[in-house]
Amino acid sequence: MTREQKNKIIAQIVELLKEYPHFYLVDISDLNAADTTLLRRMCYKQGIKLMVVKNTLLEKAFDQVDADYSQLKEVLKYHTALMLSESANAPARLIKDFRKQHPKPLLKAAYVYETVYIGDEQLNTLASLKSREEMIADIVLLLKSPMQTVLGQLQSGGDILARLVKALSERES
Repeated sequence: MTREQKNKIIAQIVELLKEYPHFYLVDISDLNAADTTLLRRMCYKQGIKLMVVKNTLLEKAFDQVDADYSQLKEVLKYHTALMLSESANAPARLIKDFRKQHPKPLLKAAYVYETVYIGDEQLNTLASLKSREEMIADIVLLLKSPMQTVLGQLQSGGDILARLVKALSERES
């Protein structure tokens, strides 16, 4: 591979790292062609970009991005694939689902919400993270609940008053 080709790949990785807020470094070695194709299809369906990268090129791309990826450089050994996603937990959930029938991919590290997670044992933690949309929905639900309680009490109070006025008016007649 020529230096020009390498620089082009590094620039492409840099653009992807800037475009996607979350990414996972995984080991997909030992997957046969059929399993790799299946993994790629599953990634595509969930909006996850899967890219096999050379560790040296990925390390050079890390150096060109305005973020601290120094902890990630230590896991750049052997085979590495990059999973990029808009959703923080989608790659972790996909990996867990895929590993129900396959031994890999193994999680090397992840960069999620500007936090570094290292090691395959972090997979359950990452899968249980809520996405931005889920967190917003939870906050809206928390804010909405007291309002619904107050409105319900006001409405039931109004019903009681209406029945009381009706009963008094019928009593006087």
